[in-house]
Amino acid sequence: MIVCKFGGSSVASSSQIIKVKKILDDNPNRRIIVVSAPGKRDKDDEKITDLLYECNALVRRGESCKSMFKRIADRYLQIAYELGLDQKPIELVLDDIRYRIDAGSGKDYTASRGEYLSAFIISQYLKWEFVDAEDSIIIKQDGTVNPVTYDRLKMIFEDRRKRYVIPGFYGSGEDHMIKTFTRGGSDITGSVVARAVGADLYENWTDVSGMFSADPRIIPSAKVIDTLSYKEVRELSEFGATVFHEEAIAPIQSAEIPVNIRNTNRPEDSGTMIVPSSEEKKLAGVAATGGLSRLSLRRLMLFKGQGTRHALLTMLHIFGVRPVYSLYGVDSVSWFFDSKSASASVLESMCQRLKSEYFLDEAYVESGYAILGLVGSNIDESDAYLTAASALRKNGIDIRFINYGASDVSVTYGIKESDKEKAVKVVYDALFK
Repeated sequence: MIVCKFGGSSVASSSQIIKVKKILDDNPNRRIIVVSAPGKRDKDDEKITDLLYECNALVRRGESCKSMFKRIADRYLQIAYELGLDQKPIELVLDDIRYRIDAGSGKDYTASRGEYLSAFIISQYLKWEFVDAEDSIIIKQDGTVNPVTYDRLKMIFEDRRKRYVIPGFYGSGEDHMIKTFTRGGSDITGSVVARAVGADLYENWTDVSGMFSADPRIIPSAKVIDTLSYKEVRELSEFGATVFHEEAIAPIQSAEIPVNIRNTNRPEDSGTMIVPSSEEKKLAGVAATGGLSRLSLRRLMLFKGQGTRHALLTMLHIFGVRPVYSLYGVDSVSWFFDSKSASASVLESMCQRLKSEYFLDEAYVESGYAILGLVGSNIDESDAYLTAASALRKNGIDIRFINYGASDVSVTYGIKESDKEKAVKVVYDALFK
């Protein structure tokens, strides 16, 4: 059995959904599909999920979302009309959703309706059975999946004679209220479903023909990577390669289910295969993520006391700061975090409190950072990381730090945000051309 996930670009319009049907008809083993909310039809269009978040923001300000929601409803009704579906039942569902959003059902409920409506309409068009993720997927407080989910899904999809459509991105929290995964979480739903049914393959259909050795918007000549290991795709995704959600590996890892990244607009392309491990030793790709700030803390014997690291991180969380990268010295630590997570005044208050409560010699924040990652299964057996560092320095790119050895498939370089694209080009030219 093959589980397929179709992303926002794949279901953005009726013409795209017709392509989806052709893909499904071409292989009867494609028996379960997970769908996203409609994405952009062109560069000037808006994603349905973004419009739904705006609806929620209006309601939180005490305003009605009626006018904004009409734009959403019109989009779905246009899709239904062009697919030759009866619009009346869809109108009734749309009216109920708009009423619930205006009544204050909350951010997660509102955001989830994009996927719900997409799956509802596509199931009618395909004449496949609709399965609501709210009734089957349980998401824990920390955003991971409650294991009971797998037994539920296995029972729901037990009849192998049927074919099913399930919305991505959401489920129910342990409080029985609708809860979403992080943005792009339909990839996670697909992995959860694939594991539950013991799929032979999980196909992730999007608008590119796989994962590239570098961002093709920066390097137009970048090549599609034929095969990646779970480890490599996790690292590339973390460094900004957004084709596949970095958390989507977790559900399928123990079952060792392969993933195939495919292009809905070019189904003849073989795409990228993501496998548990790869025997081939090679460089996979280079990517960079920016918009980061650096919190630096220093004190003599900083980590001598038991529980200091946990206490410091707890304090950061109180101020809304959640580190994504860490660097440790004997008496110091630097944590990198999303610059948008806290204002300058909040960060100043945080540093003052950290300094006073933990008697720190230094506690300060610097913005304007990016992290460049070089990924490959041969990182620990080659001089590639030295070649990359030399190329960066020769091209005037200041390396603030190098983290080598923490991972056996990647090395990271701290650079200025303003150097991010240039750094990707430099390393690509040095190692991949």
